[in-house]
Amino acid sequence: MQKKQKVLFWVFVGITFVLLWAFISAGVITHNFNRNILKGNTDKQELEVKSMILTESKEGQKSWEIFGETGEYSSDHKIATLYNVIGNFYKDNKVNMSFQSSKGTYNEDTRNIDLYDNTYVVLENDITVTADHVTYFSDTKTIIADGHVKINRQGSFIATADELTVNSNFTVFKIKGHTISRIYESKDSKQSKGL
Repeated sequence: MQKKQKVLFWVFVGITFVLLWAFISAGVITHNFNRNILKGNTDKQELEVKSMILTESKEGQKSWEIFGETGEYSSDHKIATLYNVIGNFYKDNKVNMSFQSSKGTYNEDTRNIDLYDNTYVVLENDITVTADHVTYFSDTKTIIADGHVKINRQGSFIATADELTVNSNFTVFKIKGHTISRIYESKDSKQSKGL
């Protein structure tokens, strides 16, 4: 009988050890989780992904799309951040603006898009824009670029400025700050004049 009691004793010790180990492990694993619950972060969700695509459509037609090599989303701020970004804006199912940037954000509340660092924009009317920061305002469909802004229309018009505002149809450009504008005669116009 004594042998049976020793076996039961060691089984009991083994089970107690396993339960104690599981309890301690669970405490270590959920330590930060419990702290976040106490701080009120129960509704916060964060997501980090590779290859993130954001798209907005209206009445079955794509308005814009943004692709990022990597990205993250935080539900408490409702902002998606994408890195190594390229994207397109559409009008009548055709691309009317394309862009590339090292970083971009999309605000879910305002639906505004911000592009930061090394931003390059190409508009449908053969105009390119580079700037430190570009914002697309969803409510007015206008674009504001600031910081080392450079505008180039196929080499026939080149301007630099501190800030650029473009209307929703890309027909009115307003430049502000330290501006320099140059207009060059194109080769086609020289040939037509016999030069």
